[in-house]
Amino acid sequence: MEARLAALEYKFEGDLFYDELHKDMYATDASVYRKLPLAVAYPRSEEAIRQLINFAKKNNTSLIPRTAGTSLAGQCVGEGIVVDVSRYFTKIIELNEENRTVTVQPGVIRDELNEFLEPYGLFFGPNTSTSNRCMIGGMVGNNSSGTTSIKYGVTRDKVLKLKTILSNGEVCIFQPMTKEAFITKSLENSMEGKICSLLHGELSSEVTKREIRNEFPKPQIHRRNTGYALDALLDSEVFSENKEQINLCKLLCGSEGTLAFTTEITLQLDILPPTETALVVAQYNDLSHCLKDVLVAMKHDLYTCELMDDVILDCTRKNKMYDPYRFFVQGNPKALLLLELKANTKEELSHKLEALIRDLVNSGNSYVRPVLKGDEIEMAMALRKAGLGLLGNMVGDNKAVACIEDTAVALEDLPDYIDEFNTLLDSYNQKAVYYAHAGAGELHLRPILNLKTSEGVSYFRKITTDVAKLVKKYKGSFSGEHGDGIVRGEFLPMLIGESNYQLLRKVKQVFDPQNIFNPGKIVDPVKMDQSLRYETDREEPQLRTFMNFEDTLGILPLAENCNGSGDCRKTERASGMMCPSYHATREEKDTTRGRANVLREVLTNSSTINKFNSEELKESMDLCLSCKACASECPSNVNIAAAKAEFQYQYNKNNRVSLANRLIAKSSIYNKRAAKFPAISNWLFRSSFTSAIIKKIGGIAMEREIPLVSTKSFSKIYQTPLKERVTYISEVYLFVDEFSNYLDAHIAQDSYELLEKLGYKVHVVDTLDSARALISKGFLKEAKKAVNFNLDFLKEKISSETPLLGIEPSAILGFRDEYLRLADDIDTAGKISRSAYLVEEFLAEEFKKGHIKVDSFTSEEKKIKIHVHCHQKALSNQKVTFDILNIPLHYNPTIIPSGCCGMAGSFGYEKAHYAISMKIGGLKLFPAIDKLGDDTIIAANGTSCRHQIKDGTGREALHPITILRRALITR
Repeated sequence: MEARLAALEYKFEGDLFYDELHKDMYATDASVYRKLPLAVAYPRSEEAIRQLINFAKKNNTSLIPRTAGTSLAGQCVGEGIVVDVSRYFTKIIELNEENRTVTVQPGVIRDELNEFLEPYGLFFGPNTSTSNRCMIGGMVGNNSSGTTSIKYGVTRDKVLKLKTILSNGEVCIFQPMTKEAFITKSLENSMEGKICSLLHGELSSEVTKREIRNEFPKPQIHRRNTGYALDALLDSEVFSENKEQINLCKLLCGSEGTLAFTTEITLQLDILPPTETALVVAQYNDLSHCLKDVLVAMKHDLYTCELMDDVILDCTRKNKMYDPYRFFVQGNPKALLLLELKANTKEELSHKLEALIRDLVNSGNSYVRPVLKGDEIEMAMALRKAGLGLLGNMVGDNKAVACIEDTAVALEDLPDYIDEFNTLLDSYNQKAVYYAHAGAGELHLRPILNLKTSEGVSYFRKITTDVAKLVKKYKGSFSGEHGDGIVRGEFLPMLIGESNYQLLRKVKQVFDPQNIFNPGKIVDPVKMDQSLRYETDREEPQLRTFMNFEDTLGILPLAENCNGSGDCRKTERASGMMCPSYHATREEKDTTRGRANVLREVLTNSSTINKFNSEELKESMDLCLSCKACASECPSNVNIAAAKAEFQYQYNKNNRVSLANRLIAKSSIYNKRAAKFPAISNWLFRSSFTSAIIKKIGGIAMEREIPLVSTKSFSKIYQTPLKERVTYISEVYLFVDEFSNYLDAHIAQDSYELLEKLGYKVHVVDTLDSARALISKGFLKEAKKAVNFNLDFLKEKISSETPLLGIEPSAILGFRDEYLRLADDIDTAGKISRSAYLVEEFLAEEFKKGHIKVDSFTSEEKKIKIHVHCHQKALSNQKVTFDILNIPLHYNPTIIPSGCCGMAGSFGYEKAHYAISMKIGGLKLFPAIDKLGDDTIIAANGTSCRHQIKDGTGREALHPITILRRALITR
């Protein structure tokens, strides 16, 4: 087979991989399943897809279509060739403003489509929680719905036309057809004709119609995705008295790629909703009262009616990114409803709010009902959207499992259904997690199970079976929007009746006689309790790590926390910075998920003594910039930066460390030596001849300028301290790290002088190495020695009354991160981490307290654009830098939504990474700076960020502290 794949690769119009790295990455999606694929293909053209179809037919294999790969029911895993269209099938082909339609390829991201449509006053309504990375092809495959379905319907309602390639290679365009055209088509001998003939013959039968109407979910449940949507076809003029034309797109929506391969999608668009918006967040002491209020709330003109329970809310308490978003939560609610209203005017919105709140108050179910507006709404909805990923935050092997999470019932049945559901789970001594689309009669309900044990797997089957029966009792849909896939396909005969199920099999047979399209999903599925991610009752690999991973119970559980929700697959056009290398490459291996998948696969299945000694792991970690965005933006907090440091250390045990990496790891030693003779050192660094030699030895890109050492190190400058005051506001310790001391001494001087002149007694700490460079290259033994030395030096000095202030974010913020993983004295590390601050953090808080006055600074007008270091974004926040630069009365700072600059310490200097580094910078940061006038000051607090800005734009960036020091009126 490998030889056949090699032959295919030679002529394939796209990219084809069958190495272990790609197979490991694509063995899972966001479900509990794992199937190692034969290969992974990225087709560039329709011809490439035909090549894959022919190969699959000739070689008795299959094709598994995939976009973002966030499916929860196992739709995107299989043992054939995974066909990922997210790389090349990404074009918006045509917009028809008059008809309000748009034609796109399946790899177009939902939010990016709406960004394109916004200037035309249009948008695509269905809105999943994964909308910043999910793609239209996946939404069609799953018939996705999301938070807006109560207003705008589901994907099936919006798909007008699909261009597809059938299993015989025939191009077929499905679109609305008159009854006459459909009957004429059914007489043709083409594959499309045979499809129409089968459907016409079967669905014309009154017995079949009655069986479908009796057994399929209630028609008022608009979120239904149980099997193929034969019930939707019955509403056409071909099979009823309705005047609606028949459109087989309704059948393909929700078919999970099992019937045809879609290459173009034409969508019906909606006019943008009214702009005046408010969100009422009703909060409840118990779930039953919350569910009773769903019927009350849905009598109003809601755009959103979403539910969150206390389990989800508790997960947000521990999440660095989402904890601040809980500002509207009052007390400890068991559940809350997010109820969104929109109107064309403020007056109209006010009337709607009054009516809704009045009814909620009169029902007596909720105890508080705050109203959110503006950015507050975005924060609350982001909290709700993060629900799926946040569930992965559960430490340990017990997880909230996707199996019954997609049930939908008629709205009037919801309270009774949930009552029975709770009774059922109580019989298993289970407590479920509740969240999502209450207004549509759908709650994402998840039991908490350990699927690594046979007992957990047994409950997995039993609970799923019993809930399927309960859903059937209420004539609900076992899949509201997440699809049948593997987890629910097995229950279709019971859910829709055996005769209807056999009809589904006939439909699959006529579309795909050789069963090459995504087999084992919907019809003839594999068993729902097989092909799981983890082998049951297996002895866990014993992994000894150098760093402390107690927060996740080990490095393997850290990787296992990735549930595949794919937040890391958002592009640079979305907010945030995770994952910068993926933004540049669009390679799955450069996502947090891709790296976590490879880490999990290698650590679980490798037979080598040192499991970290893996070339697959090395390749997947290579472009990780250790920006730490995953530690905050990933809802499951899958900290790949920490995992990378550990991997490098372990990998180095079996592999010779290059001279370049040794020089970088110990760069602070060489910078200290160079700083003793700055004139000579800088001449060597500037000279084209000597610098070329240094770059070659150090593995530095020739295009880079070697950072110069300061004319005087801060340690020398500080030998003549400022004149002491009589009184001080308080005392602080200024951590002058190795970068600030030897490379940016003027910034250290500005920090010292600013603090002193503002009235703080400054004790300078300028003899410690932060260990940042050592950690970045996996020199963890040396880093641990430095960490322990630093903590011992500081432990009697640093407290809440005498905090440690840092200039360089990557150096000071290490006290909050790696120090807690490397220190022998964890108590001291924790104590100091709680009192270690960026200078900006400290000054912002002091200004709030009134200790710093506006009149201490110039009244000149200045425009400032701020780029903030990645570690600050991940471990602190950007606002503190904005806040301190806003202290001078007429300073006008704004933050550049820039993501990562691409330099990331030594990463961007390295010859192997220079191109990708500049590409990352060129995505957002460089263009934003290139637009600025010469009168705009650029602020950047990271030393590597400032160098990247200089190399990428030619502009000098200043540390925010330097800007503030210059603004200070000398006292």
